[in-house]
Amino acid sequence: MFNQGIALPETTGALLLLLCLMQVKHMFADFYLQTPKMLSGRGEYFHSGRAQHAGVHVIGSILVFVAMGSPVAFILVICALEWIVHFNIDYCKARYSDSKQLTPQQAVFWRAVGTDQALHQLTYIAMAAAWMKYAA
Repeated sequence: MFNQGIALPETTGALLLLLCLMQVKHMFADFYLQTPKMLSGRGEYFHSGRAQHAGVHVIGSILVFVAMGSPVAFILVICALEWIVHFNIDYCKARYSDSKQLTPQQAVFWRAVGTDQALHQLTYIAMAAAWMKYAA
């Protein structure tokens, strides 16, 4: 049973590759490439550090979509939308965390982090669905 291999349709394999690349991009942008400026003062809406952080995500997504052979117009639209969504998800989490004065020692802090991360992952699923419809 296990040695027969799995033959995936070409589009399924491409979709899985896209989602894996987005996961790696997210890991680096959210956990390795944040600067102190990006991490401070996040409860303010017009925060340049959050804008830069969302920009790092967009740069990563551009690289992923270029690697996947996506059309330039698609990349520009989907990445502009990603920037808006990512910026606002992070703002809502920061605002909530600040208003409740959350710390990593509290379970509710981790629920906020988990919700934030889940919303980002759902964003990637929506982006992948758009890629399948308009760019694959």
